[in-house]
Amino acid sequence: MSNTERHPTEQVCESRSYTTAGLSSGVIETDSEVSFLEPRLVPLGGSRAMTVKRLLPQRARSLVGPWCFLDFYGPDDVSCTGGMAVPRHPHTGLATVSWLFEGAIDHIDSAENWATVTPGDAVFMNAGYGITHSEFSTEETTVLHGAQLWYAFPQEHRFVEPSLDKHRPEPVVGAGWSAKVFAGELLGVVSPLKTYAPLSGAELRLDPGTVLDIDVPVGHEHALLPVEGQLRLNGQDVPGDHLTVIETGTARLCLEAGEEPVLALLIGGEPLNESIVMWWNFVGRDHDEIVKYRSEYQNEMGFEAGDATASERGMRRFGSFPPRQPAPLPAPELPITRMKPREQPPRHPKND
Repeated sequence: MSNTERHPTEQVCESRSYTTAGLSSGVIETDSEVSFLEPRLVPLGGSRAMTVKRLLPQRARSLVGPWCFLDFYGPDDVSCTGGMAVPRHPHTGLATVSWLFEGAIDHIDSAENWATVTPGDAVFMNAGYGITHSEFSTEETTVLHGAQLWYAFPQEHRFVEPSLDKHRPEPVVGAGWSAKVFAGELLGVVSPLKTYAPLSGAELRLDPGTVLDIDVPVGHEHALLPVEGQLRLNGQDVPGDHLTVIETGTARLCLEAGEEPVLALLIGGEPLNESIVMWWNFVGRDHDEIVKYRSEYQNEMGFEAGDATASERGMRRFGSFPPRQPAPLPAPELPITRMKPREQPPRHPKND
């Protein structure tokens, strides 16, 4: 999925980001290790656009482990909004992860991959040094409901070959709960999907009143998104549509379902420990990289004249695309000031 905002703000992401008192950040602090990120609404297109709830990145927190982007959408009546219609657009230095609860999406990319994403499919598109792709909900889809996530690649893997990996995890079942582990290791299950950073991800379903304890690596950060039903996490009530974040140092997550069945997403990972610059659909390390990626994309797509600088590999960074596809998305204008790292807010005392 693309970040289709026409005036995207630069996101300089530290491995851990903490809020300060009075900072309007989208982060709700608590007296425990739990904090909550408020969603903001972002339309994916024009007047009939599907609107998504963006939970990552936030002004004061950009990463949970290596996870740097999370959009949550639906249930969306496709007859009213047109569903997902995101033409060809670029990515660098990250992997996109598609996870659906309802509906289906057709994926095409410049690494010659075609895939239809259906509920229960984990589809990881590894952008590496550069890729373009499109995503359209299928003609049969009437309701679309799901999440799109990105995780940033560490420096040593930023320029790998683009690829697409797909896996349909079998559910693991316990007393009053089930889980589909689509990334990493949780609940004794290891996903076979290759990842370029230590991370985890799972869909969780709990019957009313169920208590589920999940052992997690102490050195990982985690985040829980309630999709349906009421939840408590480590003794804290979880607000609906908010992303609940647990810092490192926690060895067990205790989930308690309320009076209704619960559907939730759990993600986590080892802090990236690298500063990254996110702008539009690019992840880089500094201003000059982002400018380069934008220039190459605009030139390769024919939006701007000039010397289409070949990538370090001596080829078009963003590849070729099948014929008779919708026109690609043009990149927004760059910020008028040079992108540079902001000063990281001081650490919150509870994390010391």
